Amino acid sequence: MKVDRRRFLQKTGGLAAILATGRAPAYAQGTTLHWLRLGDFVPASDVLLRRELLPEAEKALGLKITFETINGNDLQARITSGIQSGSGADIMHALHNWPHLYAESVVDVSDVAEEIAAQQGGFYDIFPVLMKGTNGWLGVPWCALGILVCYRKSWFDEIGFTSFPDTWAKYREAGKLLKAKGRPIGQTLGHAYGDALVFSYPYLWSWGGKEVEADGKTVALDSKETVESVKFMTGFWKDAHDEGGLAWDDSSNNRAFLAGTICATSNAASIYIEALRKPEVYLTEKGTPLKNDILHAPYPRGSAGEATLHLGQSHMIMKYSKNQKAAKDFLRWASSRPVFEKWFISQKGFSTPAGREWAKHPMWNEDPVMTPFRDVILTARAPGWPGPSDRKAAEVVSKYIITDMYAKAVQGMPAEDAVKWAHGELVKIYGG
Repeated sequence: MKVDRRRFLQKTGGLAAILATGRAPAYAQGTTLHWLRLGDFVPASDVLLRRELLPEAEKALGLKITFETINGNDLQARITSGIQSGSGADIMHALHNWPHLYAESVVDVSDVAEEIAAQQGGFYDIFPVLMKGTNGWLGVPWCALGILVCYRKSWFDEIGFTSFPDTWAKYREAGKLLKAKGRPIGQTLGHAYGDALVFSYPYLWSWGGKEVEADGKTVALDSKETVESVKFMTGFWKDAHDEGGLAWDDSSNNRAFLAGTICATSNAASIYIEALRKPEVYLTEKGTPLKNDILHAPYPRGSAGEATLHLGQSHMIMKYSKNQKAAKDFLRWASSRPVFEKWFISQKGFSTPAGREWAKHPMWNEDPVMTPFRDVILTARAPGWPGPSDRKAAEVVSKYIITDMYAKAVQGMPAEDAVKWAHGELVKIYGG
């Protein structure tokens, strides 16, 4: 059944209570709120925030809001600097399971998180795993970036793969044929906060590898399954990949795909959205719009099946902030349906909202190329799986240990040695 925008809003609630009175809360005159976020891969969303939504927030809440965006790889340094100096941003953007790293330095935001969850059909299961500590919510869930493989349909058709390869072995076969034509697979194994991690963890899991046992204490990386995954990767990389990917950041694969130099890449939907935005700029080798030759597919299966990791995002309110109540009210306002819906629509499906009700939004049905992103969050795992995605798992994420294991192997380290190195690094963190 088609649900239009008005019916969606009527069914799922109206304006947040903070807006219902039409009066700004009584804050101290001149209160300034500093919000730090990564720069969005969908530029229209940051434009929307700056030009429309934040001016509305300032009027509704009686605040002056300083909105700052930086590269995602710089976020953790800024968070750490703010904590150490006690003078950073009031609201910090967090990725993955980072909130667990800063549990002692953030405000309990359970009241805000639970209020939003109650209004929006509850959060998907992955969000409390990533953002909820033993004593409450460490960050207010915002969204996750759904991750699939973005690929050139016509190029795969040309080599006889009329549907995307459903196993790593078939993907390697296809990639080898395409690399021979100068059209390799593009994948980073560098210290890229998004693309490297959302690829290397699911790849490990799909072979049956894991960091720790379910108890979250016993390091289990050095296994036959992990070694097999590394051995396969070394050949897969040489046969099918652009080997310069070792040094790529999170934007490199976007640029390579849009330039027509790679056939496929693990990514959120930003490549397709950019091709949609500038159809006259991004063209195929035949001069036709590139957007018409892009599809998305799930990750291939390994010997242990399929696995996924999607880039969870939340906002932490820092304990050193002198504007904690204002920060909470702002996050309530920003997450209220009428406000969040504008941001969500500007994303065009790049982000999957934390609240389950958003899966009913009619936008998901507007473009069949984007529809596959609607439900990917349902299969999400978290770093540390099958154990908890806790502070220790977050430290492993921040140090890129799993990604580095594969990077060392494709650069020549024997698979067994690469696994032993990574296992040893995990033991330093988990203690056993």
